[in-house]
Amino acid sequence: MKALDKNLLIVSLFFIGLGLVQVYSSSYIFATEKYSNSLHFFNRQLVFSFLGLFVMFFCALTPFSLFRRYGWLICAGAAIGVFLTYVPGLGVRIGGAQRWIQVLPSLRVEPSELLKVSLPFWLAALLFKTWPQKVKYAAVAFSVLTLAALYKQPDFGNLVICTALVMLLLFCFGLRWIYILSSMTVAIPAACIMILIEPYRYARLMSFIDPWADPAKKGFQVIQSMVSFNAGGLWGQGLGLGQGKLFFLPEAHTDFTLSVLGEEMGFVGVAMVISLYAYIFYKGLQISLKCEQQDVRCISLGLTFLFAISVFVNCCVTMGLLPPKGLTLPFLSYGGSSLVCQCFLIGILLNIDRSQKLKKINRNFIGLRV
Repeated sequence: MKALDKNLLIVSLFFIGLGLVQVYSSSYIFATEKYSNSLHFFNRQLVFSFLGLFVMFFCALTPFSLFRRYGWLICAGAAIGVFLTYVPGLGVRIGGAQRWIQVLPSLRVEPSELLKVSLPFWLAALLFKTWPQKVKYAAVAFSVLTLAALYKQPDFGNLVICTALVMLLLFCFGLRWIYILSSMTVAIPAACIMILIEPYRYARLMSFIDPWADPAKKGFQVIQSMVSFNAGGLWGQGLGLGQGKLFFLPEAHTDFTLSVLGEEMGFVGVAMVISLYAYIFYKGLQISLKCEQQDVRCISLGLTFLFAISVFVNCCVTMGLLPPKGLTLPFLSYGGSSLVCQCFLIGILLNIDRSQKLKKINRNFIGLRV
C-alpha cells in the first residue's frame, strides 16, 4: 500500500464518490417515475462502486507478473463474452443493440467494456511474446472476428475506439507512417459506408451537422444538451436543481450526464472535472515513460490512451462536437460494467507504477549491500 501513487488513488476515489452523487442527481426523477424509487439507480451504482473498489485494490496489489503473463486471457475471455451475446436466452437486446449478457435476473454485464480495457494486454502479447507465427496469425484472425461481432451487435462506437487504440499503439511501437496512411485509406471509406447503410447512424450524423433541421426528433438530444450547458453559466444552478433531467434530456444519467453536471455545477464544475481527467491522463503517461519493459509500457500506454479517448469522445458528444454515440463518461455515468472496468484500468496503472517503484528500491538495496 505504501508504494501506491497516493495522488492518482485519491483522484480516482474522488471520481467514484462524485459519480455516486452525479448518478443520484441525474436519475432520481426518472427513477421515481419508472420504478417508484428515487434511489433505484443510486443503490445499484453504490453496489458496483464497492465492487469496483475491490477490483481496483485487487489489481493494484496483485503481483504484476501475473497480469503480465496471463492478462491476454482476460481479453480472450471478454471476446468470448462478446460472442455469447448472440446466444439465445443469454444475450439481451436493449434499444436495438444486443450487447449484454444476462448473468442474474437483475444483473447484466457488457463484455465490450472489459474487452476495451483488456485490449492492451492482448496487443502487448502479440507484439512482444515469443508465440509461434501461426499462433499470432490465429490471434489476429480471432481479433478481426471479435471486431466484426462488435459491429454486428451493433456497437459502432466501441468498434471505432478499439480500432483507434490498436492503431495508436502500433504507431507508438514502430508501425511506419506508410502503413498508418494505407490503413486510413481503407478505414475511412469503410466507416463512411457503415454510416450510410444504417439509417440510424446516418440520422445521427445529420443531427450532428444540423440539429436544428429537426429539433423535435433527430436533433432533440444534442439541442437539449447544449441548452443544459448554457443554463449552467459560470457557477451552475446548484446541485440537484438542473431542469434538463426533467425528461428534457434523454439518457441524463448515462451518456449525457456531463450535460447535467454542466447545468448544475456550471463552467467551473465542468472545468474542474475535465482538469482531473487530464491529471489521470498525465499520470498515466508519466507511469508509461518510467516502464523499462516494452510490453509493460504497451499495457500502461494503451490503458492511458483508452481512458483519454473515452473522456474525449463523451465530452465532445455532449457538447455537440461529435455525432451522438452511446459511450459512457468514465466514473460519472451510470453503468456497472463501465464503472468496474474503469476501476480495473486505474488498478492496473497503480500496479505498474508500484512495481516500477519496488524494482528501483530493490536495485538500490542490492547496490547498498554490494
